Amino acid sequence: METVISFIIVFGTLVFFHELGHFLFAKKAGIMVREFAIGFGPKIIGIQKGETLYTVRLLPLGGYVRMAGEDFDTVELLAGYRVGLLINTANEVEKIYLNRNVANPDVLFLETESSDLEKELFIEGYDEEGQLVRYNISRQAVIYEKGQKTLIAPYDRQFESKSLGSRAMAIFAGPLFNFILAFFIFLAIGLLQGVPTYEPIITSVVSGDPAQVAGMKDGDYVTGVDGKPISTWQEFATIIQNSPGVLLQLEVDRNGDSVIMDVVPKTLEEKGTEYGQIGVKYTSPVVKGPLKAVQYGAEETIVWFKRIAELLGMLVTGQLSFDALSGPVGIYQATGEMAKSGIYSLMNWAAILSINLGIMNLLPLPALDGGRLLFFLFEAIRGKPVDKQKEGMVHFVGIVLLMLLMLVVTWNDIQRFFFS
Repeated sequence: METVISFIIVFGTLVFFHELGHFLFAKKAGIMVREFAIGFGPKIIGIQKGETLYTVRLLPLGGYVRMAGEDFDTVELLAGYRVGLLINTANEVEKIYLNRNVANPDVLFLETESSDLEKELFIEGYDEEGQLVRYNISRQAVIYEKGQKTLIAPYDRQFESKSLGSRAMAIFAGPLFNFILAFFIFLAIGLLQGVPTYEPIITSVVSGDPAQVAGMKDGDYVTGVDGKPISTWQEFATIIQNSPGVLLQLEVDRNGDSVIMDVVPKTLEEKGTEYGQIGVKYTSPVVKGPLKAVQYGAEETIVWFKRIAELLGMLVTGQLSFDALSGPVGIYQATGEMAKSGIYSLMNWAAILSINLGIMNLLPLPALDGGRLLFFLFEAIRGKPVDKQKEGMVHFVGIVLLMLLMLVVTWNDIQRFFFS
């Protein structure tokens, strides 16, 4: 249950902030947002506030922001279609009923001749007396059909009506908010837990191991190895790991005194690779302060961005096996392990996942944010947008391929965690 709750909180937060980026920049551009959804599939919770429906859906594997004008969003009234109209005090249509049976006596019925629900905002047709009449349609008009109601979207409120820069920013904002979220999580860790200094101070020495045999003690500050100055624990640990069975001369600061000792790291092997170990435990000292925390948040975000991008490059070039990929099952399993290690480990993991989500969404692949941004680049170069039907077909193929990839990595996870 702890793992389930942790996974829902972590993944739900990442998806929420990703979609929040799309939502805020769409609203800033004046685009009507019809739905802000967390999850996919059947609706569990739905709250209508203003022109936007906020929903939580059954499958917690993502989310979406549905903007007006996208994905066959518009409603077209064909000639000869019988509709019911409710007229407001300004003599504008405020409600359009596509149902044939409407109980409201104030509704006027019309056989549609022509209409425009996007630009000119009018409807024209024959009333019950056979007279040709024309009504203007309110910009806030609502269409009712089969128990569902849909606000009309005047063209200037639709996604495609906005400038290329506004559309691109509304799409890019999703990954951008993932990077911003990661920064604030690292910032919170720095403020609450403190910022690690990574000073090479030995926390404790394992009895009987090479470090203890050489005379190392708890609290020793490693200042050099074989005459080379050492300033961070990472430097010291790397030298030890790369020197199995090699005699090393360590220089440590012990209560202000310089102590020299010789140590030979014992040789261990993992997956066919040898590495050295001397038997010491380490917990980085920490410092606290707002400026240090801000610096830590920025540095960790950049470091993990570079590291994930590097791993992705290795995957693309074949240096990293495809089996290294993990899907929802792998993330779920890892989240459970991090939850057992404590709240700060879980927060750190969430920040790394957020950066990973942002980078993956920026890949120039169909159906991803990066794929849509690529089409915007084509539009900027050509001076006109790509045909919507062709773009839609590309994104559809991309969705199918992504689903296949999801199935493959999920199967890898299942084999790795349940059958290995």
